[in-house]
Amino acid sequence: STILERGGQVMATVDNGTRLLEQDELVAVFPEGYKGVGKLFKDRYKLARFGRGGFVRMALKTQSPIIPISVVGAEETYIAIRKSQTLARLTGFPYFPISLRFPWFGLLGFIPLPTKWYIDFGAPIPTDTYAPDASKNLVLVSQLSDQVRNVVQEMIYQRLAQRQSVFRG
Repeated sequence: STILERGGQVMATVDNGTRLLEQDELVAVFPEGYKGVGKLFKDRYKLARFGRGGFVRMALKTQSPIIPISVVGAEETYIAIRKSQTLARLTGFPYFPISLRFPWFGLLGFIPLPTKWYIDFGAPIPTDTYAPDASKNLVLVSQLSDQVRNVVQEMIYQRLAQRQSVFRG
């Protein structure tokens, strides 16, 4: 068992998420996946595609509400200007960012910028109005996934409009 598992983290699979939701556990899902973490600075706060809807299928199957969450501030901690495919292959990472500070400042380039973060929670999107087998309806899954993505994107835009400084808020 790893340290992450001891802390309650599990491998991100639909089966694991469904099992946890059936046990009335909270499940946090980041539907952008590593594409969301690996964005270039010019693409910050533009949500990537939300995968294939696994989080929606879990919610429908267990009739759990989907609570949209937006994070503003995280995408400025490291300013990635390029990605190196060569370094990604050598390290086994899905991407390897080249930032304004790394590799130019060595390991100091890995120290994050002290940005102010905002984490906002949206209104729950109910799924208990659908039958549990609605999770097999690919059109519905896609529509709900798009709805969640649009809500989160709007929450991000609203927070960005309110924010006055990356570092002070």
